[in-house]
Amino acid sequence: MTALLALENVDAFYGAAHILHRLSLQVQPGERVALIGRNGVGKTTVVNTILGLAQLRKGTVRIGSATIARPRPYLAAQRGVVVVPQGRRIVANLTVEENLLLGGAVGRKGPWTVPEIYKLFPILQERAHTPGTALSGGQQQMLAVGRALMSNPSLVLLDEPTEGLAPVIVDQLADIFNRVADQGTALLLIEQNLSLVTRVAHRYLAMAKGAVVAQGAVDTSAACTQELAAHIAV
Repeated sequence: MTALLALENVDAFYGAAHILHRLSLQVQPGERVALIGRNGVGKTTVVNTILGLAQLRKGTVRIGSATIARPRPYLAAQRGVVVVPQGRRIVANLTVEENLLLGGAVGRKGPWTVPEIYKLFPILQERAHTPGTALSGGQQQMLAVGRALMSNPSLVLLDEPTEGLAPVIVDQLADIFNRVADQGTALLLIEQNLSLVTRVAHRYLAMAKGAVVAQGAVDTSAACTQELAAHIAV
């Protein structure tokens, strides 16, 4: 089976700062993978390397069967890999519905349309003509997820999706992520919230010092929770 996403022995930089060190990871079709680790180990740089926002100097990035020599955000989206970015990045001068339509601009065909997003997030339909940045933090995160789904991706990269959100919203997002994954979309969840990781992910990759240093299955056992916590704790 061809991986949806594969990074092999990747070295990535911001200017002279060497962040990723021979990092390798894969996400297979339909997988739910959590990428965990302490703050500052390079998790977001993995995303930025796939998008071309960090400099890929060594190694290989593949999306499906295509090797991406010079990663760019539009190349990832065209090939079915889309990001829900840290901080949400809702476009300020667009309404909720316009933000959603922006997500569909890549032109990939699939099941996700504006009506289907509204079924997933009824509050967005209620606020369809409201400026996107006027929503609450949790509603903005729902909009960011909906906008990503509008590109009909094979894989969604979720970068710290619960940052700053109340536990009740985290619970709602966990249910949403599982519903999306149940429909066949793979997830790479970059997250520090153990509850979300154990509820959504089936496999984890733990990072330290810019590389993947451990991996394994995710379950709700105490032993697994302790293992995950050890990779996240400051």
